Amino acid sequence: MTGSEVTPSFRLAYVPGVTPTKWVRVWNERLPDVPLTLVPVAPADADATLRDGAADAGLVRLPVDRTVLSAIPLYTETTVVVVPKDHVVTAADEVGTEDLADEIVLHPEDDTLDWQGMPGRPALERPATTADAIELVAAGIGVLLVPQSLARLHHRKDLTYRPVTDAPQSSVVLSWPEDATTDLVEEFIGIIRGRTVNSTRGRRAPAAQAKSQSAEKDGARRKSGTGRAGGKQGSGTSTAGKGAARKASAGKPTGGKATAGKNPRRGTGGSQGAKRGKPRRRS
Repeated sequence: MTGSEVTPSFRLAYVPGVTPTKWVRVWNERLPDVPLTLVPVAPADADATLRDGAADAGLVRLPVDRTVLSAIPLYTETTVVVVPKDHVVTAADEVGTEDLADEIVLHPEDDTLDWQGMPGRPALERPATTADAIELVAAGIGVLLVPQSLARLHHRKDLTYRPVTDAPQSSVVLSWPEDATTDLVEEFIGIIRGRTVNSTRGRRAPAAQAKSQSAEKDGARRKSGTGRAGGKQGSGTSTAGKGAARKASAGKPTGGKATAGKNPRRGTGGSQGAKRGKPRRRS
C-alpha cells in the first residue's frame, strides 16, 4: 500500500433507542476489511451530522430534511407512557390520551413525537432531556410519553410503562446525504433491505458476480468431464461386445470346410475304414 492510499471505512450515526447491532454484525461478516464506526448523536443533531459529513449514513427518527437527505423507512414504534409502578394506569394493558387528562405530562426538549396538542396538564418547566424527564417521573412529578425503545433504554426498577393507543408514533429511517450515495452507502442499504451478497448493488457486487460466474464455469467443466468419462465407458462396453462376438465366431467354420460336420464319436478312424478295397483274388 502506498502512502497516498486510504483504507475505506464507514461511519454510521444512530439516535438513542435505535439498536444497529444486527446490521453491524452482517456488515462485519460481509465486509471484514472495511471497519464500521458507530457515531451516537442526539435526535436534534442528526440532520446536521449527516449534512456536515460527520457520518456517511444514520439511523435516525423522522422528520429529516428531505431537501438534502434521502431516507428509507425502517419501522414505526409504539408510543408508551412511563409511570411509577404503583400508578393507577398500570391496572390496564393500554391507555388512551384521555386517561391522562388529569396527569402532569412532561415534555422534554429532545422529544421526538410530533404532537398537535399535548395531553394532560403541562409541567412548569420542560426537562432538557428524556433522561431528565425519567428522573422526574421517578420522583412523582409527572408522567412521560416516549417511543417504546426509549422507555426500555431508560428502564428503572421503580418504573413501568403502558402503550398509548392514540398518541403520535415515531418512525425510524436510514438517512444519508442525497449527493453522497457512495458504494458503501449502497452496501449498507442492501444489508438493511436484506439483500444477499450476490444481489447487493454496492462495490462488492462485481466481485460476487465474478465468483458466481466462476462457480458456474467450474460446474460446466465438471459436467463436461463426466460426459467424456461416460463416452469412454460406452466405448468400453462396445469393445467388450466385439470381444464376445469374436469368441462366438471362433467355433464357426472358416473357408467353407466341412470339418465341423464330422461325427465326433467316430474320430479319425471313420475315414480309414472308408478306404477298404476289394478282397484279393486267390491264385
